[in-house]
Amino acid sequence: MQLDQPLSDKEFDELDSFLLSDRTPEDAMTMDMLHGYLTAIAIGPEPIMPSEWLKKVWGKEDTDVPSFKHEKEAARITELIMRFMNEVLVTFEVAPKEFEPLFVEHDHEGQTLINAEAWCWGFWEGMELRPGSWQPIWDSEQSALMRPVYLLGADEIEEEELALVEDPVKAHKLGLELEANLPNIYKFWLPLRKAGVETVKREEPKVGRNDDCPCGSGKKYKKCHGADSAE
Repeated sequence: MQLDQPLSDKEFDELDSFLLSDRTPEDAMTMDMLHGYLTAIAIGPEPIMPSEWLKKVWGKEDTDVPSFKHEKEAARITELIMRFMNEVLVTFEVAPKEFEPLFVEHDHEGQTLINAEAWCWGFWEGMELRPGSWQPIWDSEQSALMRPVYLLGADEIEEEELALVEDPVKAHKLGLELEANLPNIYKFWLPLRKAGVETVKREEPKVGRNDDCPCGSGKKYKKCHGADSAE
């Protein structure tokens, strides 16, 4: 699996078509929701293994699984999702200010506006994997960074806040605000996240060279990250 290769337009459409097909569960994520979900996992307070977060792409229940035609197709779709994730990770690592959320565009009274709602639903689902771990940013002086995510992604908001998301122009502005905030949300968690990575490395049992690599690539450890360690 070549995780360092971004999705081509054709591969993006391939993944998009599968997610929208009748072979995925009703609650499977769409591409924009998936992008928000992966972003929350990528920039959040602690690393989460693909073996945990991949399952939630298809729905909230363990019984929500896609109907793959064969193992080759399952491996292919998993590869595309992992590379989609890697694009997010690499962009934040190399140039966080250049990150572009996958928002949907729509026409409204002659204007092209963005709709960030589904993306924020996905981001919220990503946070729900570790809800307690996200609390420090809500309690911090930078809590305003999270306001667009809350307004557009939370299951319930205050009645007086509904006007901010039901008005297409105001919702568009929230999307722009969110895009501007994401590098700072990433920056907030970066020191804690690095500390968490070090802790995980100390506490996790050693991976055998013939075991599956924990990165989720599907390769043996010795041919994936184990090869990097050997070098």
